[in-house]
Amino acid sequence: MGGSSREPVGLEKDKVAARRKNRQGPAVLGLLALFAALVLTGCQAVGPATPSSTRTSALPSPVRNVVVIGDSLSTGFGTSPANAWPQLIATSHRDDTPPLEILNTAQNGSGYLNVGLTGTTFAWQVEQAVTPKADLVLFFGSVNDLRHDPADLAPVIAAIYASARQQAPNATFLVVGPPAYSTRPEARRLALRDVLEKAAHAAGARFVDPIAESWLVEDLDRFVGPDGLHPSVAGNHHLRDKMEPLMLEALRTKAAGTGR
Repeated sequence: MGGSSREPVGLEKDKVAARRKNRQGPAVLGLLALFAALVLTGCQAVGPATPSSTRTSALPSPVRNVVVIGDSLSTGFGTSPANAWPQLIATSHRDDTPPLEILNTAQNGSGYLNVGLTGTTFAWQVEQAVTPKADLVLFFGSVNDLRHDPADLAPVIAAIYASARQQAPNATFLVVGPPAYSTRPEARRLALRDVLEKAAHAAGARFVDPIAESWLVEDLDRFVGPDGLHPSVAGNHHLRDKMEPLMLEALRTKAAGTGR
């Protein structure tokens, strides 16, 4: 009979599905091939590449070792050790500059010739702290030497610089003279400044003159504490702002000369 010759409905569905699958086969294979090509291309793109200048400059720079030789102007006397300008520099954030490791050996009352409260002078500080790994040795002061004759100071200062040079032959030296607390500094302070400047130049060090640059007298009330001598908290921050660029410039000059 006509009705009995037809295939069951279930088989018709299977054949239709089979025909559709046969038609979709080439398209699916094409998509798979395209996907494989994209994956291979992606793998090539993320492979090892030549380091760029940006990646190279992002690498950490070697630590620069700085030794500070000084007196109570560098210890935070009158405020706290945390407020001392060397500590402020050590903890300040700098972009695109080498990290600094600062060894602050400053002692209250100490000087080139003057013996401090702990029985030490700048010579002792040099002996204890300056080593061949030092990149920069910074001397600051000392107003404590004002009581000594400049003629007696000159050979002592020269000997201290020579000792520091022997202990750190590759270091850069930076000598910062004593500050003034008046626009008309006394003759003895100027004489001390002149002796230091001459000795610094003889030792191949850069000399910086806080008297001529009016470091503290530009705002004595704010930068100097109640005792009229030691830097206040604001004064230590001011000294940080003066000293830090000098340090970094000295280290850049050294790096340019050594390729380090």
